[in-house]
Amino acid sequence: MARWNTLWARFRKDCRAGVAPLFGLSILPLMGAAGIAIDYTQISATRTAFQSALDATALMMAKAAAGQSDAERQANATNYFNALFSRSNTTNVQITPVYDGTGGSKLSLNATATVNTTFLNLIGLPNQTGIAATAQSTWGNARLRVALVLDNTGSMSSSGKMTALKTASKNLLTQLQTAANVPEDVYVSVVPFSKDVNVGAANYTASWLRWDLWDAANGACSISKYTSQSSCTSHSGTWKPKDHSTWNGCVTDRDQNYDTTNDAPLTGGTLYPAEQYSSCPAALLGLSNDWTALSSKIDDMQPNGNTNQAIGLQMGWQSLTASPFTVPARDPNYTYTDVIILLTDGLNTEDRWYTNASSIDTRQAKTCANIKAAGIVLYTVQVNTGNDPTSTLLQNCASDKNKFFLLTSANQIVATFNQIGTALSSLRLSM
Repeated sequence: MARWNTLWARFRKDCRAGVAPLFGLSILPLMGAAGIAIDYTQISATRTAFQSALDATALMMAKAAAGQSDAERQANATNYFNALFSRSNTTNVQITPVYDGTGGSKLSLNATATVNTTFLNLIGLPNQTGIAATAQSTWGNARLRVALVLDNTGSMSSSGKMTALKTASKNLLTQLQTAANVPEDVYVSVVPFSKDVNVGAANYTASWLRWDLWDAANGACSISKYTSQSSCTSHSGTWKPKDHSTWNGCVTDRDQNYDTTNDAPLTGGTLYPAEQYSSCPAALLGLSNDWTALSSKIDDMQPNGNTNQAIGLQMGWQSLTASPFTVPARDPNYTYTDVIILLTDGLNTEDRWYTNASSIDTRQAKTCANIKAAGIVLYTVQVNTGNDPTSTLLQNCASDKNKFFLLTSANQIVATFNQIGTALSSLRLSM
């Protein structure tokens, strides 16, 4: 017995070879902790992928949702999501779309699923965990009004510029039409300009025109050798203006400072002065969502005449905001963005008063400032194929430096309008 007691005492004091038993005692907690870490990492990664797939599904469904039934939206949500999300550890995926057509096309997707785990059940925890996600997309709560203010002067006939401009403009119209969910979502006006703008000869009886300048330059004298009103009357002749129905539709700049504002043309200096400009461009088209008519208007453009960017810019602004144009009413359930895209290939050469660029530029700079102060987004595009200096006027006129484009070839017009069209289309979609 004494020997046994001695051996037992020595065993208790002996620390040799103690690591293995201790490791054996700790291995289960260590394995459990590692398993928990692995499972939670998998759950986190699955949840992230689940949310990303749901976000993408909402974006894919955003535009078409308005025209679909509940059953169609449910089927599309399921099909789109399953094409994007496929994980073997995930079961019981449920997608529920909720559509709201108030103030645009709003789609909410609610999703749930079960993630199966590997190790949690080994330590007494459930071997499944639920995940949930929500995604929302809105298509069409932002609406666009776009004015295309396009140079139709004689220099646009060179280097393929007019051809490229027509192609670019039609492509842009297609982009904007595609961005519209319902016809009221996007309206576009087309304002060709040279020295003057053509408001349409059929409007010769309109109250927003003034005829004093036109009458003085277009008529006949009782003394036939005199061809202007001033020369006629100064020689005791009688001047008889031509019938206004012979007017070709062109108007020149309004009186200063109405040439730089969008005041409605009601009386006096606010009225548009009729002029029989020999290089009158194609007639403008006010805000429209008739895409065929807009495309035809682009086809009508022909290069001729001198350059007065200022009148085109002013008229583009007017077309978005005030009479004499018909401006569609704004629905308070939507937000609206007004945009002007001004493209020109040359420097200013002639307006109602001046034939030097600096004087015309001064007038135009005021218009630019007023347009931007009104909250209108202004893009400017200079097509410089003739080694003209870069237009500081156009650089400063743009809403910001990223909205001024300096092009050196006609082919760049198409790419630039595509870039602008992509930017404008993105305004129609928010996430």
